[in-house]
Order: sequence, then structure tokens, then C-alpha cells
Amino acid sequence: MTTRIALAAAAVVLLAPVLSRADESGSTRDAAKHFQRAVALYGEADYRAALVEFKRAYAIAPNTSVLYNVGETQYQLQDYAGALTSFERYLAESSASDAHRTEVENDVEILRARVGHLSVVTIPPGADVSVDDQAVGHTPIDKPVLVSVGHRKVTASMPGRPAVTRYVDVATDDNLSVTLQMPDMTGNGTAGSAKPYGDGTSAAHPPSADGGHTLQTLGWITTGGLAIGAIATGIVAAHESSTLQSDRNTYPQNSATLERDAHATTTYSVIADSLAAGAVLVGGITLVSMLGGGSSSTPKRGSAGEVQVVLGPTSAGITGSF
Repeated sequence: MTTRIALAAAAVVLLAPVLSRADESGSTRDAAKHFQRAVALYGEADYRAALVEFKRAYAIAPNTSVLYNVGETQYQLQDYAGALTSFERYLAESSASDAHRTEVENDVEILRARVGHLSVVTIPPGADVSVDDQAVGHTPIDKPVLVSVGHRKVTASMPGRPAVTRYVDVATDDNLSVTLQMPDMTGNGTAGSAKPYGDGTSAAHPPSADGGHTLQTLGWITTGGLAIGAIATGIVAAHESSTLQSDRNTYPQNSATLERDAHATTTYSVIADSLAAGAVLVGGITLVSMLGGGSSSTPKRGSAGEVQVVLGPTSAGITGSF
């Protein structure tokens, strides 16, 4: 675009109508200062700052030449909706002989293919709406909002409620509708909000969930430990049994040795059987606890689950609560 060079070169020319139409007071000097700063910032490619200065100059001393520069700066910032609005206003207010009129008419045709529309509704109404952090109105908004194509940020805010933001993709000639549900400070009215229990815990995190998982983990750890102990003790019992059989086949036999080997074999066998039985019991109870984990009931306070395994020389038992 050639307008960037033309803007800086014609700064004095564009400033003249501002000075001629403004009153001969401090407003004249203020408008001139903002315009000159805007031209300098535009020449440095600081378009956002230049736009602020151009808008301030136009607010003090409205002029089509300044309005042209506002639209030109918005175009550089790829604010197509803003540039289109400024240029259409320029065409409505400028004379047919204006030097930039033909250029602006061509830009308008291009910009109309780079915008879409958004219809924004808030529940409840009465929210301030912004698009890409630029205020566009207060709901209910009577007509669709002109927006640039692309990924747009739509935000609604109102006193006493958290702000709500949604991102939408806008293509050329789109006419999209966006509805924003405004939650209150407690979160009521929003999808997925969790109602609290009487003790302050949330339904999204029931109080029994962590305790149940901990007990199941301990149950499987206990089962594994008992199973490993049963296997190890069983290996020792098999070794003692082999030793006993070997001693019985030895001549002359030693009764004391045979009695010791027989006692060791029996003891290790009973321990191995007890550990195996304990592993089966604990594993079974843990499995049942997991399968019944979907129950909605919760444990009473003070009834923390515990598991106790009782082993004896000829028996095994387990007590516990889950």
C-alpha cells in the first residue's frame, strides 16, 4: 500500500484542515500536537500508538483527512472491520473531489470481503460485550456486530458476576450467533457446576474416593507380600522335605535327625499354606471392594477401613472393614 508514504509526506497538508476548522484556542494546539505525534509514530511503524493519537486528534477537531488516517492505520493493524467502518464514514463525509476518495473506494471493496457479523446474546442481558478487547455494546445488542475475519475473542462482563470469554472463528460473510451464560459468584447457572455437600466438600470429589483407593492399594500390596512369602516358604518346605527323604534313605538312620527334618518340613509347609490362604483372602476382599467401588454410599466418619491378617501354625484368618 502506498498510503504509508503518502501519510508521512503529506502531514502538513493534512494538518491544515484540522487547524482551520478548530477554534483558535487550546483545542487547536492540542489537535495539532496529537496529529503530529500520530504521523511520527506511523512513520516508525508503531501503528497502535499512532491510532490512539489520530483518534484523539479527530475527537478534538473532526475532519475527513484525519478520519482517512484513522482508517489507514486500522488497515495496517489488520483491523478490517474497524478500517471498513472508518472508510465508509469517510466516504459519507468527504467531498467528491477529495484526493483519497478513489483509493478509499477500492479499499472498501477489498475490506468487505474480509469481515463477518456476530450476534451476541447474554443470559441474563445487561452485560458489556467486547470483541478482541474492544467494546462493541451493552446487551441486548440490536444488530449484529461487524468483525474482522479470523479467530475472534468475545467477552461479556457485568457487575457481580465473573466475566465469560469465548473464541469463535469468523469467515467472510459469516453471520454467527454467540450466546454467553453469565454465572453468579457462586457458579450457579453454569454447565457442570458442582453442588457442595453439607460439610463443604464438592460432589465432583466425594469424600470417600481417596480413602477407597488407598485401601484397595494396601489390599493389593498385602496380597502380593503374602503370595511372595508363600512361594518362598514353599520352596524352603520342599527343600526340607527332600532332605527328610534323603535322611530316611541313609543307613544307619539317626532318629534325632529324622525328627528334626520332619518337624522343619511340617512347620514350613504349614506356614506356606497359611500365607497362600492369606493371599487368597486378602486378594478376594480387595477385588470385591473394587467391584463394589461404584456404590454411592460413603463411609461414616471415624470408620477408617483396616485389614488384619492372622496367621497360626495350622490356620489363617483375616478381619477388616472397607
